[in-house]
Amino acid sequence: MSFFQNFWDIVWWLFCVYAIFAFLWALFMVIADLFRDHELSGWWKAVWIFFLAFVPFLSLLVYMVARGKGMTERSREQARKSQAEMDSYIRQAAAASPSEEIAKAKALMDAGTISAAEFERIKSRVIA
Repeated sequence: MSFFQNFWDIVWWLFCVYAIFAFLWALFMVIADLFRDHELSGWWKAVWIFFLAFVPFLSLLVYMVARGKGMTERSREQARKSQAEMDSYIRQAAAASPSEEIAKAKALMDAGTISAAEFERIKSRVIA
């Protein structure tokens, strides 16, 4: 009888694969959090890494219970910092400098596309 002929063997195999990936994901998240935490000394990080290497399942559970709240806060702070950096970069890359906007408005006024009053309004908006 082939392995994949029994439906429950397939379900059990998928569950085991899922459990392995979930465990590895949690392990890597804990290791990343260890190195993200600047309040934890190097010795404590080494102790956690030692226990994660030799008693992985138990130390993973203990870490999540003991330091889970701080792990969440550090993860949120990292996400906020990344979002702020991305927003800053997008604003910097997308926005024209005030002198460029005034030069464009001046070119439009010289071409007769906008009036002098509209040019002054654009200029005051850009400067403000």
